[in-house]
Amino acid sequence: MSHKFKLGQQVKRLGPIPSNDKTGFGEIAEVVRLMPADASGEVSYRIRSGAAERAVREDEIEAAA
Repeated sequence: MSHKFKLGQQVKRLGPIPSNDKTGFGEIAEVVRLMPADASGEVSYRIRSGAAERAVREDEIEAAA
């Protein structure tokens, strides 16, 4: 499976964002690393917002408008 998003692209997380998220992770993030597909074939990404960074699966994010 190929990656839908590119390095440097702005994305936002889907679904409810926990209000108790104390990491400072904002609504909009930047793709900083393309990761390989897992056993199910879905690719992942490392995304960064401010000083916080996390790994997400492709189905957890969408392109920011």
